[in-house]
Formats: sequence, C-alpha cells, structure tokens
Amino acid sequence: MNTTLIPDPLVRFLGKPRREFTRSDIVRYVREQGIEMINLRYPGSDGRLKTLNFIINDQSYLESILTCGERVDGSSLFPYIEAGSSDLYVVPRYRTAFRNPFSEIPAVDILCSYYTKDGTPFEMAPEQTLRRAHEALRRVTGFDFHVMGELEFYVVAPREELFPAVDQRGYHESTPFSKGADFRARAMQYIAQAGGEIKYGHSEVGNFTQGEWMYEQNEIEFLPTDLEAAADQLLIAKWIIRTLAYEYGVSVTFAPKITVGKAGSGLHIHTRLMHDGRNAMVGADGRLSENALKAIAGYLSLAPSLTAFGNTNPTSYFRLVPHQEAPTNICWGDRNRSVLVRVPLGWSRGAGGMACDANPLEAPTDPDVDLKQTVEFRCPDGSADIYLLLAGLAVAARHGFEMENGLQYARDRYVDVNIFDDKHREVLARLSSLPASCEESARCLEAHRTIYERHGVFAPGLIDGLVARLTAFHDANLRQEIAGDQMRIKQLVDTYFHCG
Repeated sequence: MNTTLIPDPLVRFLGKPRREFTRSDIVRYVREQGIEMINLRYPGSDGRLKTLNFIINDQSYLESILTCGERVDGSSLFPYIEAGSSDLYVVPRYRTAFRNPFSEIPAVDILCSYYTKDGTPFEMAPEQTLRRAHEALRRVTGFDFHVMGELEFYVVAPREELFPAVDQRGYHESTPFSKGADFRARAMQYIAQAGGEIKYGHSEVGNFTQGEWMYEQNEIEFLPTDLEAAADQLLIAKWIIRTLAYEYGVSVTFAPKITVGKAGSGLHIHTRLMHDGRNAMVGADGRLSENALKAIAGYLSLAPSLTAFGNTNPTSYFRLVPHQEAPTNICWGDRNRSVLVRVPLGWSRGAGGMACDANPLEAPTDPDVDLKQTVEFRCPDGSADIYLLLAGLAVAARHGFEMENGLQYARDRYVDVNIFDDKHREVLARLSSLPASCEESARCLEAHRTIYERHGVFAPGLIDGLVARLTAFHDANLRQEIAGDQMRIKQLVDTYFHCG
C-alpha cells in the first residue's frame, strides 16, 4: 500500500488501511511512537462524544484496555436504560484509532462499541443499530450502502470591519471577505489526519453580523464510504471542529437555525448502492437505474419518520420552511434544491474531454465517473443522531426494495419545476409535507415503527425512547406561537445552540 499522500499518521506508519488495523498494530504504534495515553470515546444519547482517559502503565495494561475495554453507567448516557441494570462495557474498535491532534500528552483515541453484561451487543446502542441496518440491507438487496455527509456549521467570532462580506452571499467566498478560511483548513487537516475522507471544504451562503458578533457559515463535505466508517468520521469531525474552535477562542454551532431569515445549517446525506466496486445507482446507459428509483421510493415513503433521527429539536422545524433551500414537501428531482431527495449533477461518460479542452497539452482520458453519482437526502440537520439517521436511511433504502410499487411510487413524486412558483400550484397541492414539529415527527415514527423494527434492526425500546423524547418538547404549535417574538426565538436558539 502506497501511503505517501495519506495524511493519517497511523495508516502511514502501519502501511495498511484502517479496516485492517489489529490490536497488535495499535500496541506497536503506541510503543514505537511514544504514546502515553489512550482515550476511549463513545457517543451518548445527545450525539456528542464521551471520554475515558487511560495513562499507559505498561504493555500488559495497554493490551487489557484494548481487549476488555471498560465499564460505564449506561443510564447516565441513555435515558431509556433503567439504573438498576445499566452497567455496560465500552470496547474499542481498532479501525477507528487516531492520533489526538490536541493533546499535549501523546495520545491515541479510539471509538468504542457498547456491550451488555453478557458480552452481547447492546441492542439499543446507535452504533449497533447502524450495523444491523447495514446487514439487513445487504441480505435483502445484495448491495453495500455507501454514504457521505455535508457538514454545515457557523463560526461565531468578534466582528471585524475590514472587507465586510455581503449578507447571505458567502457561498464559496475567499479571503479576505471570508474570515474563517484558516480555521476551516486547519479543521480539515486534523479531520483527515484522524482518518476522515474529505472531498472539499468551502464557505457557505450564510453570513451576517449581529451586535458585536460575526457569523460565518462553512461546510466540509466528505467522500462516499461504507456506512459505518461514514458515521464514525462525521462524529469525530464534529468533535474536532468544536475542540479547534475552543483553541481559536471562537464558538461553533451546528444548530439547524440560529436566527430568522438567515440560512440554516443542514446535514445533507449523499447515498449510493454498491456491488463489486460498481455504483448500482447508475445503469448501463449512464442514467439513474431502477435500483436508484427503489431507494428513492424508500426515502420518500419513510421521510416523515426519518425526521425523528435527523431533525431532533424544535429549532429543526424553523429551518424546514419554504424559500430557504431546505425541503418542506416530499418529492424528488434533478439538481432542484427545493426537493427532499435531489439527484445532483453527475458527470457524463467521456468527461475527460473537459480536461483536454481546458488543458490542450493533455491526452484524452476516460475516467470512471459513475462512482461520482449519488442521491442526496436533504432534510437532516446538525441536531441529528448520526448513527440513527444513517441507520434509518439504510432501512429506508431497503424498504424501497421491499415495496411492491416502489418504482411507480418514485415516478409519481418526481418534480422538474419550482414547486413554490405560483404557476405550479397544482404540483405542490398533490405532494405531502414533512412534519412541522418534533411532536408530529414522533407520531410519524410511531406509525412507521414496524418497518424500522423489521429484521431486528431498531430495538422496540429504542423507538419507545425516541418517541417519548420528541413528544416531550410539546412543540406542535411552537412556530406559530413565537412567530415574530425575537426574545423567545433567541431563548430557543440559545437552548439548542450546541445540539448534536
């Protein structure tokens, strides 16, 4: 394996891809690179990483940590676990190990899986749910599921007067009009060194000033990879971005909406079905395949309940409003940013001709562009439980293949017009809508729960816990109740500023 251009120091040192990491590999890296600390990391129900720190006493202790993990109190991490039976094990997954970029003490961090007192996977853990979702999808369809996320966030820093940016015109802006480019580049470097497969980063449309503070929206987009790895790297990326912001003396928020009339932050998820290294969402003619249409049918059919995993607090539904490049209606289309499921612009076969035209000295090439084609699910936001959201999308893709009328279901919900244009009211009238609150999302999850529980993917107790948590917001009429009340809106934003 040629590791020359790979930024991940563990991959470079071990000379193998992360999926092949073993316990002995981690021990060798620790011993030969002077690592003094192991940090076990695992997500709680709030979606944020929790931590256990271990100072390495000797090799025997190191091997014990890597083999046995440690006990944790599950009832303090997940509200749906009873305190009387809450002991869980957290056991490291070696493929997730990375060199901590912030620790003054040389440290390796590793993500963990949860296990019960009997040593069996904890069925209500989000990561275990994701694994079961992928296994069920493979059994039903024969396909692997690849995904990648678009991680949007605002950097909040003291206001600057030099080179002011135009309000809500920050898309792909460069320095000096974009002030956060250095922060974003450093975050990308650290994420890549931690194993994140990044496609690119850029400034996003959202920017504004409020009092003494400047808000700049950024995005880091990843490359498609297998389902489990995609979830892990998104979780690590959010931790890195926040920790780096703390070092820079600025704040960062992934919150879906932080003020009225300004762009919210989404977590768009791109998906593809893979078989033997080929993209099964593209047909022999280069067009979208029937496999893709079936997956789209599943996304649309379960869209109302998918919000239970991807839009998890009341501010989520202040983002899902018309004319804000966020979806409100359940439909799909090509390149249209107002739809729920979007088929982004792909590359035509023979795309190498563009490079030849731009660079006359280059010889013609025929790159495999089919792998670039994805199908994008656009309603999730930064409040999402990443593992459960991706598990839910895997269930939805599988469900599309299980639907008797999946192909027609998708074709009936295709739109090729701006549905908010008055000229196309009849199109808008025939489309159903996404939930408008956490309470409504909970009802949709309850209605669809048998689909999520099928094949043993989502544990019934997990669905019960999610329904109870969403219902407890009592936000069915919140958007109408506080419309125009800037003080109440600000209080709501402050409450969920650091969600997810």
